[in-house]
Amino acid sequence: MSEILIEGERLRLRRAETKDLEYIFELQYKPENLKYIFPFSRDFHTAIINSDNAEKMDIIIEEIATGAAVGYFMICGLDDIGVEWRHVIVDKKGVGYGREGLKLLMKWSFEIKKFHRGWLDCKTYNERALHLYESLGLKREGICRECIFINGVYEDLIVLSILDREFLQQ
Repeated sequence: MSEILIEGERLRLRRAETKDLEYIFELQYKPENLKYIFPFSRDFHTAIINSDNAEKMDIIIEEIATGAAVGYFMICGLDDIGVEWRHVIVDKKGVGYGREGLKLLMKWSFEIKKFHRGWLDCKTYNERALHLYESLGLKREGICRECIFINGVYEDLIVLSILDREFLQQ
């Protein structure tokens, strides 16, 4: 069994294993997710999963009761004072798994790993995600204007972050 990082009421976060590659890849390319993320290749995820996880890690979000995967995170900067939550993708939408999963990731990041800062970026039109991030205490730092080029269009990203003391005060 894979290493469990943290558990909550309904969900747990665990390190992804090779058996999770298909799920991660499938999740990235679902139309309802693809418009909000930049997908990474199978080789990229394979390298992360087979690494020592010193800098990057793929994390599976799963239901405790069933063991079923309901989403995944990709995090980077594990060798720094600030962690980047690069992919936040929840498969089972509308039941609070995004909120609970991200709360667990933040708790793991700040209380267990002792990071000073957590941050992510989000496409400007991903209103559902922006609402979730801000409701969990992340603050908008700014906009990276036309910083990505997808399907022939330049897009902006909003950068949001939270500091350890801000998280711990909640």
